[in-house]
Amino acid sequence: MQCCPEQDEGLSSAWVPREPLPESVEAVTGKQLDMNATKGGLIIFSANSNPASRELGKRISERLGVELGKVQVYQEPNRETRVQIQESVRGKDVFIIQTVSKDVNTTIMELLIMVYACRTSCARNIIGVIPYFPYSKQCKMRKRGSIVSKLLASMMCKAGLTHLITMDLHQKEIQGFFNIPVDNLRASPFLLQYIQEEIPDYRNAVIVAKSPSSAKRAQSFAERLRLGIAVIHGEAQDAESDLVDGRHSPPTVKNMGAIHPSLEIPLLIPKEKPPITVVGDVGGRIAIIVDDIIDDVDSFLAAAETLKERGAYKIFVMATHGILSSDAPRLIEESAIDEVVVTNTIPHEIQKLQCPKIKTVDISMILSEAIRRIHNGESMSYLFRNIGLDD
Repeated sequence: MQCCPEQDEGLSSAWVPREPLPESVEAVTGKQLDMNATKGGLIIFSANSNPASRELGKRISERLGVELGKVQVYQEPNRETRVQIQESVRGKDVFIIQTVSKDVNTTIMELLIMVYACRTSCARNIIGVIPYFPYSKQCKMRKRGSIVSKLLASMMCKAGLTHLITMDLHQKEIQGFFNIPVDNLRASPFLLQYIQEEIPDYRNAVIVAKSPSSAKRAQSFAERLRLGIAVIHGEAQDAESDLVDGRHSPPTVKNMGAIHPSLEIPLLIPKEKPPITVVGDVGGRIAIIVDDIIDDVDSFLAAAETLKERGAYKIFVMATHGILSSDAPRLIEESAIDEVVVTNTIPHEIQKLQCPKIKTVDISMILSEAIRRIHNGESMSYLFRNIGLDD
């Protein structure tokens, strides 16, 4: 596994792309970046009280050649979150890096309090760097639930956030929940490079969508790698696709005679899933399952078993966000999956100790470049080159 050169001993190992991002100042001139080139300067804060979650902030600050800002984030004995910023932010561009820890609600409060503290301290711009946007799965109406992603977006804007940098939103439409600029970066270039450099005989692979809902992502990978595609369809689909959308239950009617007897509203036929099938040939090939999030691994395990039965001799899982909740590491270790590759948008060092099959790809490079470009007023379009609607 390739590790970052001259890596701090305090940082965990992660696979890092060999080349720097092209067309950056450092790549073209060979000179160290001057991050204070614009008026007002730059400060980078890590908003997380969990030491393991501050690792990404350290990687980003090292790449930019700046030190992390001085801040104390801790829990009071009564479980209230307290944030104390220990240096001036007046008139400066403040970038707040927040990765989601196990306690997601505390993570959100830490971010909101720090954003508001910077706002009341007269920071010029407050940019949130949130690689994995929490509650992104709750972006659709489910029965009498709520669209929590919209609520969280409103809270961030109200607290004082002026810009958001994130990565691979679960649904790209979440960007519309904000009334501030949102840069939704992509991890696929790093995952594609990992496939090409770290998977032997990847030319004999097939890209697999574990459900029809993830077929577009699989198609994007397959077209860029010039590989075939397979789609798993049937009983083992992920539970998220089974949830009924909307407030679908009929209203309570005290008097049934109040409804006109001739009024017959047609209803949709209930879904009946066919037996699990694989559309595409995986026999004698490497199967690479791609998705944006790997959390509950049941659907991935079922997909791996099906692919093994169909003749795939090696199975990889590639995802941007590795939440890996509950018994996921143990289940992966005991499964037919050979390797799970995720990025470091979410800290998962404990899960890696429990399951050696889990590998990490470092994406601090693109986040650092996004911060540099925003701070220096440069165009962000290069970071989105060749990005299609389905990516």
